[in-house]
Amino acid sequence: MGRATDQLNRPLGVLRLSLTARCNLACPYCLPDGVEPPGLLTLAQRLQLIEAAVALGARSLRLTGGEPLLHSGLEELITAVQPLRATHPEGPGLREIALTSNGTLLSAERARSLRGAGLDRITLSLDGTTGASVARMAGVSDGEALLAKVLAAIEHARAAGFDPGRGELKLNAVIQRGANDDQLLPLAELARERGLELRLIEFMDVGNRNGWRPEAVLSAAEMVERIGARWPLEPQGRAGHGTASRWRYRDREPEGGGILAVVASVSAPFCGDCNRLRVTADGIAYTCLFAAPGSGLDLRPWLQPDSAAGKLQGALAELWRERRNRWSEERQEAWQIGTAAGATTAPPHAEMAYLGG
Repeated sequence: MGRATDQLNRPLGVLRLSLTARCNLACPYCLPDGVEPPGLLTLAQRLQLIEAAVALGARSLRLTGGEPLLHSGLEELITAVQPLRATHPEGPGLREIALTSNGTLLSAERARSLRGAGLDRITLSLDGTTGASVARMAGVSDGEALLAKVLAAIEHARAAGFDPGRGELKLNAVIQRGANDDQLLPLAELARERGLELRLIEFMDVGNRNGWRPEAVLSAAEMVERIGARWPLEPQGRAGHGTASRWRYRDREPEGGGILAVVASVSAPFCGDCNRLRVTADGIAYTCLFAAPGSGLDLRPWLQPDSAAGKLQGALAELWRERRNRWSEERQEAWQIGTAAGATTAPPHAEMAYLGG
C-alpha cells in the first residue's frame, strides 16, 4: 500500500497512542475528568494498530495518556512492539519508541523496567520549581512533595540509562502568562544545572475546560527573549516535521544542558509539515490535536478477530489521505485579518487528556 500522504502532501510519521485518559494530576491547561472511556483497546489490538501505522510510514511511536504510567501493561506493550523496529536506518519500521509522563510514578525500578523493555526516550513534565508554583500548575495541594518526586524521577531515568546528551531524557513545561511565567528563568536554570533539554510549550486552546484565552499565551518568542537576556542563545532551527524550534546556550555544549526548545503552536504554527496521527485509548483516530469532539474515526470495527487482513491499514490510509487539518494556521490567519470570530471564539475541541496531548 505504501507510505500515506495527506491532502497537503504531509506524510504519516508519528503515531501518538494514548493508553489511558486517567491522570493522577489536575493540571489546569489539561483538566482531565478522571473518567476512562469504555472499550479500551487490548494489547493485541494496540499491536495491530501500531503495525498498520508502521506499514503506512510511521517511524516514531509515542505512548501517552492521561498518565501512561498508570497503565499496567506499558512494559508488555513496549516489549511486544520490538519486532516492528527498523532493521536499516533508512528502511521501514519504528526508529523510536518514546513516552511522555508527569514523572510522579517513575520509581527507579519502573525506569529500569521501561529501559529494559526497549523504551528509547522519555520526556517528563514540570511546570515550576517551587512548591507553590508546582501545586498551582498541577492542581494538587502538596507541591513540595510533587516537585521532589519529579526531580527524583529525572535521576531515576538517568540512572536507568536514558542519556540527556543523546536526547533520551527531556523536560517539558507548559508556560501560561499570569500563572507560571515567573518560573521561566528558574526552569531554564534547573534544566541547565541538570544537563537537560528544556522544552517550553505555549498554553494551547485544546479542549473546552481550561479557560483558554489569547491573553494567557506567553509566546515562544517572548520566552526566548527573556531567557536569552540572561543566557545568550543561538538559533538552531526546527527539524522537519518537528514541533520544537531549538536554541543553543552560547556558554554550554549541546550535550550538557545546552539546548532550549520552544513549541510555538499558537504564535508560530507548524501545521504545514505536521505528521502526527493520534489514537485514543479506546481506539478513536484523530488527525489533529485541535479536532472537534466526535470527529475521530472509530477503528474498533477493523480491530475485531474476524476483520479481514489489511482492512485496518486501508481504513487508516483513507483517513490520512483525506486529511487537510491546519487549525493553528487557520486561527493565526483569522487573527491577522482581525475577524471577530477568529479573534475571540473557536469551535469546540476534543479534550487533551482524551486525545493524548
